[in-house]
Amino acid sequence: MRKFAAIAICSIGLAAAGMSALAQAGKSASADVKRGRYLVQIGGCNDCHTPGYAFSGGKVDEKLWLTGDQLGWRGPWGTTYPANLRLVAQSQSAEQWLVAARREMRPPMPWFNLRDMNNRDLRAVYAYLKHAGPAGSPAPAYVPPDKEPKPPFVQFPAPPPKK
Repeated sequence: MRKFAAIAICSIGLAAAGMSALAQAGKSASADVKRGRYLVQIGGCNDCHTPGYAFSGGKVDEKLWLTGDQLGWRGPWGTTYPANLRLVAQSQSAEQWLVAARREMRPPMPWFNLRDMNNRDLRAVYAYLKHAGPAGSPAPAYVPPDKEPKPPFVQFPAPPPKK
C-alpha cells in the first residue's frame, strides 16, 4: 500500500452562509477565493474539518470553518483526525498544496476526490484557506491501530473479508 499522507486536505464540499464573515473581517474576496469557498461548501470539507458542522446542519460560524476537529475516526487503519486546513495552508506554498492534495491519505478522507480535481479548483480551495487565515489548533496526532484513542471517536467496522 502506498505511503499515506500525514495530513488530510479536505473532503471537498460543505454547506453554509454567504461571504458575511469574510466581509465583516474587512477582506475583499477574489474570484478564486469565492470559488474556493463554494467548492469547500459543496464538497463536504466542513462535514469533517469543521467542529460540529455536520451535527448542526451546517450552522457553524464561518470563522470556525476548516479549523480541524477533535473527533477521531477509528478503523482498521488506526484513528485519524480531520486536519486544521487553515493552519496547513498557511504552512504550504500553492505548489506544495497541489502535491499534498494528490497523495493517498488515511480513511475516511476521500483523497481520490482531491486527486481527481483540476489544478484550478485545488488552487481556489487553497486561495480560500489563505484568505480565511490561520485559526484554531492543530488536530490530534494519528493513533496507530494497536493503540486506544481518547474519546470522542467514531468506530468504523472492519471491512468485509475478501472473497
